This record gives sequence, structure tokens and C-alpha cells, in this order.
Amino acid sequence: MSKLTPDAELDLLFAPSVIPQAIRDALPADLHIRPLAKSDYTRNHLPLLSILSPAPDPGPAAYAAHFELLRSAPQTYFTIVIVAPATDRIVAVGTVFLERKFTRGLGVVGHIEDIAVDNTVQGKGLGKRIILALLGISEAMGCYKTILNCSDANIPFYEKCGFAKKENEMAKYAPERAHTPRL
Repeated sequence: MSKLTPDAELDLLFAPSVIPQAIRDALPADLHIRPLAKSDYTRNHLPLLSILSPAPDPGPAAYAAHFELLRSAPQTYFTIVIVAPATDRIVAVGTVFLERKFTRGLGVVGHIEDIAVDNTVQGKGLGKRIILALLGISEAMGCYKTILNCSDANIPFYEKCGFAKKENEMAKYAPERAHTPRL
């Protein structure tokens, strides 16, 4: 029995039609792909992201406010989730955000971030499906390239998804602070 909340009943980050149909068609029947919903706070979104990096619980009001902040920049943030209909729980997530540039004839670059797959469904190709969906969105939005950062251990996975190692990443982290400013 499915507990899946239909997309039409959800407050979504962007239109579901942006997700390439070929990706939708390739998913097993027991999984559903869609944009992030405002109510995904209750569907395992933050705990799933905790696989990657600390994702402390900001509470439902702050989560909703942050969702609205992302949505207030249309055609910029595309977070997609794969949901298990039997539980209405997110089992995979990823984001591509678009950077509008003055170079390359006012070109646009897609940045893929925060790819996470629940350990209960790893090995089923969901990470690759998320990446391919995000690439499809990036290309459909006119990006001349799509980039991401990853650990050396993940390079072979991203090469299988069509990426090539280029240049180097540099990072400088801000000093730790007791609390992150909230909107």
C-alpha cells in the first residue's frame, strides 16, 4: 500500500516537468522522483543530508523559511528527491544550482551539490539517477558546463556519470561560530 503524497498536493520548489522524463521512466516502480517539497522536513530530508555533513535540525519554521528563500530565486535552485512510496520517505537527494556569469556571453554554470543516498538503498543506481537528472536540468536550463566537487574516492563514480577531473578545488572555511544566522 502506498503512503506517497501526490505531487499535486505538495508545495514544490519548482515544476516537476523540469525533471527529464527519461529519468522518471528509468526508475523502478517502487520509487518516485520529484522536486523538493516544503513539507519534506518530515520526510527524512535533513537526516539524509547528515550523511554528508552536519545538518542540525533548525525546526519546521526555519526549514520552511529557508525553502521559501530558495524558491524566491526562480530558475536557480533545483533540489530533487527520490521518495519510497511505501513510506513517503526520501531515500535520495541532490541539488543543482545555477550561477549566472558575465563571462562566456553571459553564460550559466550548473553546480551539483549535496548528493546523498540512504544506506538502505545504496547500490541500486539511485545516485547515478540523481546525477543524470541534475545534468538534464542543468543542460535544459542552458548551462554551458556543470561542475561538482568530490573526494578522490568518488572520482570513479562521477567519471561513470560523464564527468572528467579538471583543475583543483581550494577552500577556506570561516571560523566556527556558536550559531548560524537564520532568516
